[in-house]
Amino acid sequence: MDATPAPKTPGATAQSAEQLQITALPGIPLISPGDDLSKIIREGLERANLSLMDGDILVLAQKIVSKAEGRYAELDSILPSAEARELAEEVDKDPRLVELILSESKGVVRKRKGVLIVEHNLGLVMANAGIDASNVEPLETDGAGEIKQQVLLLPVNPDKSCQALQNSLREKTGANVAIIVNDSVGRAWRNGTVGMAIGTSGIDALLDLNGKPDLFERPLQATQVGLADELASAASLVMGQADEGRPVVLIRGYKMQFSSGNAQDLIRAEEQDLFR
Repeated sequence: MDATPAPKTPGATAQSAEQLQITALPGIPLISPGDDLSKIIREGLERANLSLMDGDILVLAQKIVSKAEGRYAELDSILPSAEARELAEEVDKDPRLVELILSESKGVVRKRKGVLIVEHNLGLVMANAGIDASNVEPLETDGAGEIKQQVLLLPVNPDKSCQALQNSLREKTGANVAIIVNDSVGRAWRNGTVGMAIGTSGIDALLDLNGKPDLFERPLQATQVGLADELASAASLVMGQADEGRPVVLIRGYKMQFSSGNAQDLIRAEEQDLFR
């Protein structure tokens, strides 16, 4: 007797989820250069009475990765070039900050008063090369108690940072997990910021659905899903943007296949980018 084929689930793919659990790990401390993020995450999981499982996805806020890697810069130590001073006048920004932005960038994409959009050395198009002072502790100097402003740069290689953390967690827990580093960015066409993946390991950052059938068996012809960005954005809802102190989020329930892809797969080639 022939088996009756299972009914087709609308929208189902090899990688999908009907339900996700998104949990911020409690008690993550302020991060300092050299901190072991793998150990800190395991301690957060223990506080939440959770153990890592194969297929789990951990999303980390960019700032804790940058802090652990010591990606600080002290503005008072920056000597702006003539180019930076001229550009700072155009965009009404601190010349020292503009010098840092230029040093982290391949080139300026757009500029106006209050706005400086650049192509980061990583290929990301973003405001101020991702350099930020929010949730960055001031630097107190020895002696007179003078407070100096610090800013935080993006990790040098976020994909590599994700891979190292993935390997460490697999070694310590035995679980095969994926890692995403997210950052808040603005977007063309839209107001507001959303979470975006700037580094990944273990997951298809870009999911190509071309050729898969739609509900009426027509093959999709121009459908690529920014999977890592969607997961990063979902995690951002739980992380928050201000003083919530929830920089590590566990996503469970997404049926994924492990991949060697990374966040660089999400960057559109300049010749295909109508905004440049």
